[in-house]
Amino acid sequence: MLHPVGPLPAAVYWRRRLLVLTLLLAVLGGGGWLLVAALTGGDGTSTTGAAATTDAADPTDEPPALEQVVPSLASVQTPTPAPEPPAEPEPDPAPASPTPGGPCSDDMIGLEVRAPGSAPAGGKPTFELVVTNVSSVPCVRVLDAGLQEVLLLDAAGNRVWGSNDCFPETSSDTRILVPGESVAFPLTWGGLTSEPSCTAERTTPAPGQYVLRGRLDTALSADTPFRIG
Repeated sequence: MLHPVGPLPAAVYWRRRLLVLTLLLAVLGGGGWLLVAALTGGDGTSTTGAAATTDAADPTDEPPALEQVVPSLASVQTPTPAPEPPAEPEPDPAPASPTPGGPCSDDMIGLEVRAPGSAPAGGKPTFELVVTNVSSVPCVRVLDAGLQEVLLLDAAGNRVWGSNDCFPETSSDTRILVPGESVAFPLTWGGLTSEPSCTAERTTPAPGQYVLRGRLDTALSADTPFRIG
């Protein structure tokens, strides 16, 4: 091996051996490098791939394809519904029509006191209590004398005289009043003051302005002006 044998010069054989040895060393060195790369290069490749994947998935670089197509809900304006109109109030129920031939309620009759505009002090004027059916149907009303009364009041509203104080009357009087019918009940005032028990001294009212007020049970009339003196 160390002493080549052949027809060629020895130098030729040594050069061939050095070339083969060099090739062998190159092959062995390249294989070792490939082995090291195989052992260490896998992690590097994975890290590089992961980094590349992370960079590709970074939302700050480019919005996802879905957000490019579908707008954000915050940017979508929802139309505001029109306000509902206020509810209309229900109409008041119509008042019940009066029953023909039924009782005359207080709102179905008109009550007034008719009197002369004035009378002298101590005079004895005649007043009338007038009841009228102001409804549209006939009705029945009790007109007993005990339910009728005429009052005399002074300008301050103090009671001066009452028709039932000293000479109350009684009667039984129930009538059917047709629409528009009026019934008048006259009475004469003696010209003196009185009070319900009729025990106080009766005197002549002083001259001045007074009012007359009529009553039929629970129905009251408007005030009628009356002057004494």
